[in-house]
Amino acid sequence: MSARLQPAPQYRSMSAADLDAVMAIENGIYTHPWTRGNFRDCLDAHYHCRVLELDAGLIGYGVVSIAAGEAHLLNLSVAADWQGHGHGRGLLTYMTGMARECGALKMFLEVRASNAGAYRLYLRAGFCEIGLRRGYYPDKAKPEDAVVMELDLT
Repeated sequence: MSARLQPAPQYRSMSAADLDAVMAIENGIYTHPWTRGNFRDCLDAHYHCRVLELDAGLIGYGVVSIAAGEAHLLNLSVAADWQGHGHGRGLLTYMTGMARECGALKMFLEVRASNAGAYRLYLRAGFCEIGLRRGYYPDKAKPEDAVVMELDLT
């Protein structure tokens, strides 16, 4: 039996040079992905935009806005081929830790009501459901509700 070492994940600030890789992931996992302009706006607004890299390259990213003691997780995504290996949990832990270090006392997010995997990830991380935004996510057939969740960072 031989042990195979897994490469350590690396987290760093997202830059405009990362947007091609970010868009490839975004377009590969969402039916209504963010646009390049959405990510560019977040970079220009100096939101906390981070990427997750392994030896294989950029495999995930997160975007958080932080103001007045509150953080809002706007996007947390891992490439389809890398999902189910703990990378989402690691990225979420990194993003919540960063928000805490920046003085946020609470973190909020919205998650599609149908996204059971993400919902479970957030519950396991300690987020609690606090509300519902009806018709929050666009869809050609019928807009989808968002579950609003909160995490105490103190």
